[in-house]
Amino acid sequence: MDFDFALILVVLTFLSGLIWLYDRVLLAPKRSARVKAAQIQAGGELPTQALAELNRESGWIDTGRSVFPVLLLVLLLRSFLVEPFQIPSGSMLPTLKVGDFILVNKFHYGLRLPVLNTKFVSVHVPERGDVVVFKYPKQPAINYIKRVVGLPGDTVRYQDKTLYINGVEQDKTLLAQLPPSRPQRMVFEEVLDGVDHQIFNDLPRPALNNEWVVPAGHYFMMGDNRDNSNDSRYWGFVPDELLVGKAFAVWMHWPTFFSIPQFSDSRLIQ
Repeated sequence: MDFDFALILVVLTFLSGLIWLYDRVLLAPKRSARVKAAQIQAGGELPTQALAELNRESGWIDTGRSVFPVLLLVLLLRSFLVEPFQIPSGSMLPTLKVGDFILVNKFHYGLRLPVLNTKFVSVHVPERGDVVVFKYPKQPAINYIKRVVGLPGDTVRYQDKTLYINGVEQDKTLLAQLPPSRPQRMVFEEVLDGVDHQIFNDLPRPALNNEWVVPAGHYFMMGDNRDNSNDSRYWGFVPDELLVGKAFAVWMHWPTFFSIPQFSDSRLIQ
């Protein structure tokens, strides 16, 4: 089952906010009145323990008013500033490894409402070569990460493992052939609008030769592990409303639960 964490966070923040407001408007004045009455009766300041007893509320009230500021801060940071993600697959190798923990800039492509993902402030538009997190068009509860290859209006052609944009072959330079476990895997450096990045090609894997015209308001996404990526070549274009944010850094690598997290592997994403 896929859990919508954003929805859960919004609901918890709303409920704890109601508890905080109920406490602030109705219960806090009653507590203050109790304390004043007790101080008058005692003829002075009360001991700390007595004050604590007079200010104590039921467990759910105390919990709600305590967690609301924390939940609100997390919601604001996660929705409008930066959100962490973990890389679950090898579709973006060699740029991103399985177990990389990345940071995603949530406001780079505009501010969006939590859950609804409706943009209410426009900032930048995706550029060719950006590494982007987006909601999978066929199942929006799932987040994908790929590289922007085609912009609105572009003609994208993939022929014999070579990428063409608007009829222009994209620069691709052989860097290495990986030995010895994958002798047929080649490492290339590809350049998209000045963005240098590495890609993998598996020579034995057949290429999916085709051409696509990117419609307005949509983007064509591809994984850097070109022969092992489920991307726009197979399921189509990504509409602007499904964009989540721009990935900009790896802050930790933690491949398995029982392994040791590696902070030394932190790096910017190109």
